[in-house]
Amino acid sequence: MPGMGPKGISITNALTVAAFHHSAYQVALYWIVALAVVLLAVATLTGRAGTFNLSSAGLAEPRARTVLRVGFGLLWLVDGLLQFQPGMPLGLANDVVRPALAGTPAFFRPVVAHAITLWNLHPIALATGVAWLQVGIALALISSNGRLGRVAGAASAGWALGVFAVGNGLGGVFAPGASILFGWPSAAFFYIVAGVWLALSPDLFARRFSVVTTRLVAVVLVVGALLQVLPRAGFWRGGNANALTTMSRSMTAMAQPHALAWVVRHVGVIAGTMGGGFNVVVLLWLLTTAGGLWWATRRPVTWPYVTLAVGAVFFWVSAEDLAVFGGVGTDVNSMIPMALLAWCARPALSAREPFARRWPRELRSNSGSVVAAFAAAMVLFSAVSMAVATFSPAEPTLFLAANGSVGSEHVRETPFTLTDQRGVPYTLGEHRGRYTILAFLDPVCWADCPIIANQLQRVRAALGPSAPLDVVAVAANPEHQSLSDVRHFIAIHHLATMPDFYFVTGPVAKTRPVWNAYGIGVSNEKGVAMSVHADYLYLIDPHGDVRWIVPDDPGQGGAQTTSTVSELLGLLAQIGLR
Repeated sequence: MPGMGPKGISITNALTVAAFHHSAYQVALYWIVALAVVLLAVATLTGRAGTFNLSSAGLAEPRARTVLRVGFGLLWLVDGLLQFQPGMPLGLANDVVRPALAGTPAFFRPVVAHAITLWNLHPIALATGVAWLQVGIALALISSNGRLGRVAGAASAGWALGVFAVGNGLGGVFAPGASILFGWPSAAFFYIVAGVWLALSPDLFARRFSVVTTRLVAVVLVVGALLQVLPRAGFWRGGNANALTTMSRSMTAMAQPHALAWVVRHVGVIAGTMGGGFNVVVLLWLLTTAGGLWWATRRPVTWPYVTLAVGAVFFWVSAEDLAVFGGVGTDVNSMIPMALLAWCARPALSAREPFARRWPRELRSNSGSVVAAFAAAMVLFSAVSMAVATFSPAEPTLFLAANGSVGSEHVRETPFTLTDQRGVPYTLGEHRGRYTILAFLDPVCWADCPIIANQLQRVRAALGPSAPLDVVAVAANPEHQSLSDVRHFIAIHHLATMPDFYFVTGPVAKTRPVWNAYGIGVSNEKGVAMSVHADYLYLIDPHGDVRWIVPDDPGQGGAQTTSTVSELLGLLAQIGLR
């Protein structure tokens, strides 16, 4: 029964997944194609389509910049495709972002908490927007070596900064036990660095990128080594208490290829067996590579970049489990972006000539302009749709995920007469010409009923005091349904000011037939004051017909309550009350 089951909501709820797929693959694609056609038409009429990617600066793009642009474009593409996972709308905020709150500084936690709430209020719209935004950034980076590429670099840095701050809780920099092996300082940090370089002029890039980036990565490795030394990180312990062993056990519990699970599990066993000895190996890798990178800015050598790449791939597999299995992985984690950024900064790569353009100029320009038009359309659609969603009423997504579809009915109400909180008889339907929400509340309930009462209060407030709507609650507890119980519930939950609210009760001989008529099973467990009863709301039109039967598992309140209020207002609007 609604209100009597587990509070958890499956992130792959069928209704939510269907709504997400419809939004992402039908509605979004329609707008993206339409916008892309308009952008292509404008580019063609202005002659820009025929000159795309043919600027002198673009043709002379440094080879390192080309590799960086395409490499991080491909990473953004992978991240964007991960955002299309069916569990993303309901899983991202609570399964990915909320855990980061523990390691977020107190001054920034309200921002992250607000972002979680905002996502839960608009999960379908925001999940769709984020997915296409990241794919759009990816295609813009890959397709353009000129001005659009620099704009895409700035967009990449800006979006990554938001992910770093909000999605990762400032990259987990302040999280207890943070480790470079487990994702510190987050993939988004390296996306920011790469995006900033791509947004700068190719000339400045050519002069400063290699030295500055190599030293930056060296500093990151040194700080990562310092974090590994801290006892609280848990890498000096032996056996199952070792941090890597514990992490490997957790990761291999998730569905993944057997070969990968074998590698992760056995590396975890080795780490636990060696205890602090394994951490010494990690520290030697970090510090030796960091020293080599710093030395490489004075005397070009290649081995530190190779050492970093090999170690990064090893720990990406063994300590980060490729970062895409189980849960709702949103990126490939930090090792690969860090290694790619450093690899692009190699002096040997910076010294090489720009890539030769082998395709005909017209083909390169026209194909690039088509891809760029779709990329721009994706980013534009995503930005606008997410902005609109943020200022729109909450989606009913959480309500539907918790309760399923609402039953549409057209049957006569079952009238009854009980006594309201004022001691005055109230008969259902006595106020003809008005709509009615009928609920069943336990006057001594401290779990679901107060949340449902809050939902009703918010619906009534949203419609205004003059709305022709009665809110009727029937007491649903055979052992606690006196007028004093009802009045106490109204007082402690601040319902006295709700207009046209009637909390009715009476002897069990009169209330039980009402419960039965509306399918509300009510019972009491021995020694427990609060009753067990089904949570349903009945929406009745001015003619006395029940038009909607609404199951209402209120969850924990918060965003789910807001979602339910939005659903109730929508249902009332469908039967004429706006």
